[in-house]
Amino acid sequence: MASKERPLLNRRLAAFGTTIFAEMSALAVRTGAINLGQGFPDTDGPEEIREAAVRALRDGRGNQYPPGPGVPELRTAVAEHQRHWYGLSYDPDSEVLITAGATEAIAAALLALLEPGDEVIALEPYYDSYAACIAMAGGTRVPVTLRPDAGSGTYHLDVDELRAAVTDHTRLILLNTPHNPTGTVLTREELAAVAELACERDLVVVTDEVYEHLVFGTGHTPLATFPGMRDRTVTISSAGKAFSFTGWKVGWVTAAPPLVSAVRSAKQFLTYVSSGPFQYAVAEALRLPDSYFEGLRADLLAKRDLLAEGLRDAGFGVFRPSGTYFITTDIRPLGESDGFAFCRALPERCGVVAIPNAVFYDHQDQGAPFVRFAFCKREPVLAEAVARLKGLAAG
Repeated sequence: MASKERPLLNRRLAAFGTTIFAEMSALAVRTGAINLGQGFPDTDGPEEIREAAVRALRDGRGNQYPPGPGVPELRTAVAEHQRHWYGLSYDPDSEVLITAGATEAIAAALLALLEPGDEVIALEPYYDSYAACIAMAGGTRVPVTLRPDAGSGTYHLDVDELRAAVTDHTRLILLNTPHNPTGTVLTREELAAVAELACERDLVVVTDEVYEHLVFGTGHTPLATFPGMRDRTVTISSAGKAFSFTGWKVGWVTAAPPLVSAVRSAKQFLTYVSSGPFQYAVAEALRLPDSYFEGLRADLLAKRDLLAEGLRDAGFGVFRPSGTYFITTDIRPLGESDGFAFCRALPERCGVVAIPNAVFYDHQDQGAPFVRFAFCKREPVLAEAVARLKGLAAG
C-alpha cells in the first residue's frame, strides 16, 4: 500500500493531469457542440491508401511483429520523401526510424538525449506533450515565447530572446514548425538564426515537422537543410496530418546514425513496434503524386479562409495561420480575457468547442486571451460553426 506521505503519481507528472483535449472533447459530446478543439479530420484520407492497409492485412504483411526500426518499405519511402521534397539524403537502414506517431518519436528522442537537469528550450506556446516528455526525461523546460503581432496577424520568434535562453546547461532545442497552436511557419531568417546558435553552442535540435505539407505560401524548409545541421538535427514527422489517418499512429525520425541509434535505444522499450499493416500503407501514401499534396493544401486553404472570415465576423481578433490546420484568435475584442472560462462556456453559449491557448504556455498569462480553433473539418461543418458563432457578435 502506498505511503501516505508519498503520492502515487510520479511527481514529474503530477502537474499535468488530464489533457485539455479530453476535457473539451467530453464537453462537446455532452452538449452536442461542434468540436473545433481537437485537431483531427472528420473524413478519412485517400481511399487507395485505406485499401492499401486492407490489402496488407489480408496479405499477412505486418500482422506479426514488424522489424524494430520499421518495415524496410516504409523506411525507404521516408528516405525518398526527404530527398524528393527537400534534397536531404538519408540511409533507410541507419538514418530512418519508424515510431508510434510523432508523439512517441518526441518522447523517445527526449528520453534518449537528456540527462536529469539538462535544459531544453521550447518555443512557447507548445503542444502539451512536450512539457510532459521533458519532465519524464528529467529535463528542465526553458520556454521562449513566440510573440503575437496584432497588426500583421502573425507570431514571430525573438532571436535575441532565444540566444539569451541558452546556458551552459542547455542540451537541446525543441522546435516545431509549422507551429501548433499559432499556425506560424518560421522564416528562413529565423531558422538560420536557430542553426547558427545550435552550431555555435554545440546543441542538438529536435524538430517536430508533422505539418510539413500543410503550409500556405512559401513551403516548408527543414532545419536539417541548413549548414551544419544535418548531423545535429533529429527530424520528426508523421502520416496522420498529411494523409488524414490520425488513428494509425505512424511516425518517423530521420537523423544521422548516432542520433537515430540513440533514439532507437529508448523507443525499443516504449512500444517496441506498432502499426504493422499501416506501415505498408503509409509507404504507398508517401509515394502519392505531388498533385495529392497540392490538393490537400488547396482544400485546407479554402477551409482556413472560411473559418477565419467567420471568426472575424463574430468579433474575434484573428491570427491567420501560414501553416497547420489551426487558427489562433484573440477574445479581447469580445470583451473577454480568460480563455479557460470562455472555452468552457462556449458550447452552451453557441454550440462550438475550442481550446484555450493558455494550456500551451508556462507563462499562462501570455496565453490567457487566446483561443484555438481547428479547421480540418468538412466545409458544411465549418459553415454551421460560423453561423453559430455569429451569435457572439450579436450578443
